[in-house]
Formats: sequence, C-alpha cells, structure tokens
Amino acid sequence: MRKLFILLLILLIVLPSATALNLDIEKLSSKEVMVAGINEPAVFEIRVTNNGDQDNLRFDNLLGFRMFPIGTVPIKSGEEKTIKLMIYPREDFSYRGFYNFKYFITGQDMTQVSDELTVKIIDLKDAFEIGSGEVDFDSNSIDIYIHNRENFDFKSLSVKFSSPFFSIEKNFSLGPNERKDFKIQLDKNSFKKLTAGFYTLNAEIVADGKKAYLEGVIKFSERDLLSTTKKNYGIIVNTQIIEKVNEGNVVEKSEVNLKKNIISRLFTSFSPEPDVVERQGMVVYYTWKRDIRPGESLKIIVKTNWLFPALIMLFIIAVVILAKQYSKTDLVLRKKVSFVKAKGGEFALKVSIFIHAKKYVERISIIDRLPPLVKIYGRFGGKEPLRVNEKNRKIEWEFESLESGETRVLSYIIYSKIGVLGKFALPTATALYEREGRIRESESNRAFFVAEQKEKDTEEQ
Repeated sequence: MRKLFILLLILLIVLPSATALNLDIEKLSSKEVMVAGINEPAVFEIRVTNNGDQDNLRFDNLLGFRMFPIGTVPIKSGEEKTIKLMIYPREDFSYRGFYNFKYFITGQDMTQVSDELTVKIIDLKDAFEIGSGEVDFDSNSIDIYIHNRENFDFKSLSVKFSSPFFSIEKNFSLGPNERKDFKIQLDKNSFKKLTAGFYTLNAEIVADGKKAYLEGVIKFSERDLLSTTKKNYGIIVNTQIIEKVNEGNVVEKSEVNLKKNIISRLFTSFSPEPDVVERQGMVVYYTWKRDIRPGESLKIIVKTNWLFPALIMLFIIAVVILAKQYSKTDLVLRKKVSFVKAKGGEFALKVSIFIHAKKYVERISIIDRLPPLVKIYGRFGGKEPLRVNEKNRKIEWEFESLESGETRVLSYIIYSKIGVLGKFALPTATALYEREGRIRESESNRAFFVAEQKEKDTEEQ
C-alpha cells in the first residue's frame, strides 16, 4: 500500500511536467491598431511551433477583450502553425497609446504559457490628417486630401468637407496609410470679398456610426510679388541655384543673366538650358527669359564640376612622377602568381619573378618573402636560390652581373594544407644591386590571387 502511494505521488509530480506546453511563439505582424468606438479587431499574426506532444490550444485573456479564434486550435507535435489572433476593442477601455496586451495559451491538459502583444489604441480623429493646396484670386479649383496615418482599414467613411470657399461630402474607403486627394471646383463669387490670409478647413468624419471632427488650413493669397532666392555652395562641384517664385496673382516676366569664362563653361551644366548664349571675348553670357504664372517658379541650377579637370591634372602629375621614377630605375622587378593543381589536393601557387636590367648592373641580390601559413616546394625554376630561410621566411638569389636589356626569370612553388578563400596577397620582392659604384634598391609589384569556389587567374597591381 505504501509503495502504491509513493508511485501515485511520483506520477502526480512527473506527469504534468512531462506533458506541459512547450511552445515557441513568434510575432510576424507589426503596427496593429485599435480605434476606440469602432468594432473592428486588431489582427496579429503569430507563428506557433509545438516542441511538445500533439495538443489543442485555446487563446484567452484576463482583461475582458474578445479574442478569436474561438475554441481550440489543433497542433501536431513539431508542427509550425501561423495563427491570426484577433482582439476586439472594449467600449469601456479608456487607455490611449501603446498598450502591452497579455494573453494566455492553454493546452488540453490545462497548462498555460503567456505572451504579450503591443497594440496602439487611438481615437478616431487621431487616425487622420487633412489639408489642402493654396487658393489665389484666380483659382478655379483647389486640391484637398485626407490621409489615413495608421495601419487600419476603414472600409466605409463618410466625410463632410467645409470651408468659406466650398462645402462637399464624400463617401469612400481608406486603406492602411492610404491618402485620397480630391479636386474641388470653386465659385469665385463665393470668396471674392474675402481678404488674404489663412482659413479653416473642417472635416466631419463618420466611421461605423462614430463621429470625429478635424481641422486643417487653407491659404488664400492675393499678391503681386516675384521673390528671388540665390544659393551658392561647393568648391570642387560648385552649385548655383537661382529661384524666382511668383507669389502673386498675375503673370510676371522674369530675366536671369549669368556669365562664365571660356574655361569654366567647359565643365558647366545648366538646368534648364538658357534661352540665349552670347560670347564676348573671354566671357560667355547666359540668359533665361520666362513668363512665370501665379504659384509657379523658375528654378535655375548651374553646376560647375572641377572634379574632372582636377582628376586629369592629378593623373598627368602621377604619370610624370612614375615616368621619372621609372627612368631612374636600372633594374625592374615584376612578380606574378598563378594557381597550380597539386596531386594531394593542397592549395598551391607558382610564384614567378621577372628581372629586367635596363642598364648594366652588378652584384645583384634578389630577396623574396614568403606569406604566412605556406611552405615552399623544393623545386625551383631558373637559377637555384642561394639561401632558403624558412624560419625568417626569406628566399635569396645572387647574380654577379646583368647586361643592359638582359632578363632573368625565377620561379618557385608554395603550398598550404589549409585552403584559401578570398583575396590572397603576396609580399613584394626586393633587389639590391650596384651601379657605377653606388648601391641601389628596386622593389617589385604586389601580386594577388583571388580564390573562390573555383580558383581564378591571378590579379596583379
């Protein structure tokens, strides 16, 4: 009897833990919104992975919000299921802003896990923005808009727009973050006695029986004014912006003049192109003539790009310097590397050094350095090296002399049991030699090998 009691006690302790819910929960959706007074749910998309036994899941909360799905959701062991979790607003819930909603998932053995979802709760009026374009004395129409600023689908809206200039009612739907624009025809007689200034644009919005009131601004202007602004910035790429804006209600004639010298004009672009181009000596004059209508503007952008001529000058200077440097070099080294297929499957490269004497030189010592993680194969092409110092990772050759125009080629093979992926760089080779009793030094280029899934040819600099 005592043993039976102990066995039952063990089962009561172990069995719940063995069958307890083991779920991974991941939220897939974002920017969920509840609108107070509108009986539309916030829809969350979650991914539930069942790491335990086959189960039936029930979703609920302790806050009095209606939730869907109703009933249980079956989920197999190891199954990953995407669930749309719908939460309906409460009429008596006064909180506004971002709210962390805690809910529970209950298994068929009544064990639970909890999770939190964040929802934005707003009033109807906070979901929208309204606005309009300007009205001037000659306007026949005005553009107004309403913008849904939230991730909420308003399937049916009734909106009454009103102002001193017009009154109109529109019925439409407005999807998440959608904006609708309307062009309203105006009757000039209805506002010809109004003075210039700012007027209120009112909107009465009805959605699902809930009303909200919004205000925007309409600007009414009547001016005879052509304003000009100028900007000038940049050194290498100099930009001049000349903008003329007609802020009145009559057409204004505008003329813009600009001059450039014959050098800078070669590197200058215009937007738009000038109407008249005249050259007088070393100066070129550009003229733009436009009729600017009310509310329109003339924006002239002039860009002078000194980067291209600067690059040309730098290139010429670099070529001259390199040419002078090359002309002073009596011994030229050029290093090249290529891929070698090894029998054992190791990563192997053949390194070649080309030695070209432009003038007679003597007592030449060629020193090359091995990169890390590689070993040298004991066969060499060309002249055998004088020394191979694997500890200091150096190879040295010596020549008694080289005649003018003479070329020698040295080569050796390096390998590594560790594969290489990416750009493999080899150090430069150095030559010490004597010319007319003076010791001089020359250095090779750097050689690179680009290794991918399949080895490619060498890349040299």
